[in-house]
Amino acid sequence: MSVSSVVKMSRISKVFRMGDSELRALDNVDLTIDAGDFVAIVGPSGSGKSTLMNMIGLLDTPDSGDVVIADQSIKGLDDDTLSVLRSRTIGFVFQQFNLLARTSAAENVGLPMLYSGAPYDRNWAEKVLSAVGLSDRIDHTPSQLSGGQQQRVAIARALVNKPMIILADEPTGNLDSQSERDILDILVQLNQAGITVVIVTHELEVTQVAKRVIRMRDGKIVSDERQSPKYLDGMKATSADNTTKIRLYDTATPEPEQGLAMKIRKAKSYSSEALRSVTSNKIRSFLSILGIMIGVAAVIAMLGLGAGAKKSMENELSGLGSNLLVLWAGSSRTGLPGGGNPVRLFPDDVEALKTELTNVTGIAPTVNGKAMIQFEEKTWNTSLTGSSTAFASLRSVQPDIGRNFTQEEETSRARVVMIGRTIAKNLFGDKDPIGAEIRINRIYFQVIGLLPAKGSNGWQDRDDMVVMPLETAMRRVLGYETVHSVDIQVDKPENMPIVEKQIKSIIQHKKRLSDEKVDDAITVRNMADIQAAISSTNKIMSLLLSIIASISLLVGGIGVMNIMLVSVTERTREIGLRKALGATRQDILSQFLFEAALLGIIGGALGVSLGWGSAKITAAFTNWPFEISPAVVGFVAGTTAFVGIIFGFWPAKKAAALQPIQALKHE
Repeated sequence: MSVSSVVKMSRISKVFRMGDSELRALDNVDLTIDAGDFVAIVGPSGSGKSTLMNMIGLLDTPDSGDVVIADQSIKGLDDDTLSVLRSRTIGFVFQQFNLLARTSAAENVGLPMLYSGAPYDRNWAEKVLSAVGLSDRIDHTPSQLSGGQQQRVAIARALVNKPMIILADEPTGNLDSQSERDILDILVQLNQAGITVVIVTHELEVTQVAKRVIRMRDGKIVSDERQSPKYLDGMKATSADNTTKIRLYDTATPEPEQGLAMKIRKAKSYSSEALRSVTSNKIRSFLSILGIMIGVAAVIAMLGLGAGAKKSMENELSGLGSNLLVLWAGSSRTGLPGGGNPVRLFPDDVEALKTELTNVTGIAPTVNGKAMIQFEEKTWNTSLTGSSTAFASLRSVQPDIGRNFTQEEETSRARVVMIGRTIAKNLFGDKDPIGAEIRINRIYFQVIGLLPAKGSNGWQDRDDMVVMPLETAMRRVLGYETVHSVDIQVDKPENMPIVEKQIKSIIQHKKRLSDEKVDDAITVRNMADIQAAISSTNKIMSLLLSIIASISLLVGGIGVMNIMLVSVTERTREIGLRKALGATRQDILSQFLFEAALLGIIGGALGVSLGWGSAKITAAFTNWPFEISPAVVGFVAGTTAFVGIIFGFWPAKKAAALQPIQALKHE
């Protein structure tokens, strides 16, 4: 863009208020800087020269008056528009260099390209570094460079977007004499190549290389003189021939990217910078993710153990059978069978139920006891159940190997049994138990069936049991005359209340009980009600787990927010630098949100590993089931990124709202 004047300031005023007092930093200043000029602004501290440079660099805005940069008035422009204009027209060289400590010289030089929309081109960054004499320091970090070399990197960074103006604030203030001459030599060559250079300095010898010297005092320009520049001893730019060193403006730069391509490139840059920031402060990063890690670990462990318990309950309920009523002798009021004034249930009572009940598909009387099983030299103590042939179907324990006993075997008190997997494993090992003879309470029995695996419900091994015919158990093994309970399967769920009333009526009539005593004598338990109660309990447990998970992640999120606030405070100057180089509010916001999200993701990944491992160990030692789907794990881990973003939003917004000039002055 060709213009006769690159800067035009009209009656610029700036007042800083400190309590009740006012400091007039600029007082109705008029200034025009032509294209290709080399201006040195000098004056004592407090004269307003730095404020004037900040106005030229669009780092600050005047209280009154107007600033025109490259024919563009800044009146009414918002911060983001000023950032875009700044990135395309102005390059900054700071006294303190303001290089990003964790990045190489090439990456520091390429930083303005991120905000101008130009794709990062390492070859171009290397070419600019070579132009300022740093071709052998391209991959060095600032800590590996001298002060003069760091200032050269800062100059290369100012040049990378081919700005119209170079603003240098005390560029030689922290340098030795030779480095000072080298930097001035580069600035003179840039000016000879057609770039407008504006220097703010306290050093009178620096003003000798300028074409124009502006002196300020008390916020006003007291003199504005043109002069013939004089080169200092040791400078190389004594003739036009030396300008061949810097011919950057004759080289085509990469075309700016637009739309999705630019967003993807920025996202990659934000991710890389976020990873660098997190890994460079390992202890602080670990402390910030500790809350999320513990929270996620607790969630995974509780969800896994809770899901395992739920699965175990479901298996337990499936073993109860469907549409099942269970009759016990005793009162339901005591909460335990056998309480109250129970009646005794005899086999003929069971026969009466079989004869008189309607809407019933199966009835299985049951007795229970303990037994010692022997096979060869091995013994095992287990629980014993005696029942009818219908028991296997009613309780969903049809043997998957071998067979169930028959009605004839039940009637004849046959010595046949079905055993659970735990008994088979401990007594037979890898041998086939079907057909083998075992001794139960010193009586020989033949194993005819292997019961299906049911697993543990947390307090009882449901595979540690033996089932035999009812008559065999009562007469040969246990010596009982009565049955303990009767399982009654109803054809349809809606008929269960009807059948329940019939059961009570039959027993009341047979035992000659009054209406008041029948409830103390027997209990009819509806298994569907138990299933509903357990399902309701599972829902409540799931809700409680969700609440605990939310609290855990809330605590972790607060930790991320606190650390991000600390990070914003520590990196205030960096934020100011990025804004000076053209970063918009959205750029700064996105940068810190990426960091917050990364902290959440790392915390989530570590939390999943910790939670999974601890739950597995707990399950192994306590025999408590653990079950969790990969989808749930992925969902929990994925939400941690959103937790990081949600709790990192306020610190990120605070960082984005910082004014560049205030941020650059932050100590």
